Parts: sequence; structure tokens; C-alpha cells
Amino acid sequence: MPGMESIVFVIDDDPSFRRSTQFLVETAGFQVSSFASGEEFLRSRRPNVPACLVLDVRLPRLSGLDLQQALSKGGMQIPIIFITGHGDIPMTVQAMKAGAVEFLTKPFREQELLDAIRRAIDSDRTARQERAKLEDLRRCYESLTPRERKVMERVVLGMLNKQIAAELQRTEKTIKVHRGHIMQKMRASSLAELVRMAERLGIPGQTR
Repeated sequence: MPGMESIVFVIDDDPSFRRSTQFLVETAGFQVSSFASGEEFLRSRRPNVPACLVLDVRLPRLSGLDLQQALSKGGMQIPIIFITGHGDIPMTVQAMKAGAVEFLTKPFREQELLDAIRRAIDSDRTARQERAKLEDLRRCYESLTPRERKVMERVVLGMLNKQIAAELQRTEKTIKVHRGHIMQKMRASSLAELVRMAERLGIPGQTR
């Protein structure tokens, strides 16, 4: 689907609900792909764009909550808007704890669904940008040599060059060269920025 900016997946075993929801969401300007079951959705090829899932809780065989769990185990991070005609408090709590962004009970106002979809798409777009930044940061870190990584671990802990040199049994001049390479490879403009990068990467000494 070339040029697609985002997509809404609708999963419901009621054909009339699928058709009406698809029409509503498409009318609001979103690309939509609908499925009759969670299994059908899992077998489909999905574009790598910001997305959200409008998901019926009570599906035959693989329930909406089961699908949510399967997606989580498979590492697929996608905001889910649960739809149900039989909502109850425990089910809502379970869905929300597992990361659902909204839980709407039929009949709901059309605007409620559209507002939830916009929030979910915006959330997924932001999350994707953050994951891309983190992946880029990991690539920078992986470009460091083992020695540079050891130096970086100590730099972000606030150790001075002479302290690092003594601990790693290297000259202070060598540590200074390593430090320069680290700043360059990590594309860090300051020590404070390097520390923030280390926190995001969770490298030793910077985990919380």
C-alpha cells in the first residue's frame, strides 16, 4: 500500500459491525483493513506504519484479550481499542493493565471511537519514533570497541581521565583519545548528553 501514512485494523466477527466501522473510519480519512478473527489478523501481512487495533473482546476461539497477549508475546507493539457489548470491570482492568488505550462499550458514540483512534495513532507514531531513535543509539554504541565501552562506562559515572587510566592500566593520554572517539561515535555534544544516552541504553552503572 504505497504512500500509506497510517492504518486502522478492525477485528470483529460481526460482518455488519465491520462494514459500518470501516465506512466510518474511512470517511474520517483513515486507511482501514478489517478481519473476522484474530487468527486472520495474525496471518496477514501488515505495513510498517503507525497503526492501531479496534478489537472486539468476545471473539470466537481466540478472544480479544488472548490476541492482545499473543501480540505482546510476539513483540508487536500496537495500541488497542477494545470494543464490547458485554463489558465488565475485571475485563476492563485486565485489558488496560495489558496496555489497551481505550475500552468502549456498545453502543458508543461514533466520535468516541474516532477520538480514540486519533489518540492511538498519535501514540503509535510517537512510540515508533522513539524506538527508531533508540535503535540508532544502539548502533552507535555497537560501533564502539570493547575498550571504548569500558571507558564510556566509567566516563558516565563521573570518573576523571586519570582515575580511568589507573583502573584500566592505560596512560591518561590514551584515555583522552578513547574519550574523544566515544564522543564522536556516539554523536554526543557534551558529557551530560552522553550520560543521558547511557541511561537510555541501560549500560552498567546507569540502570535505575
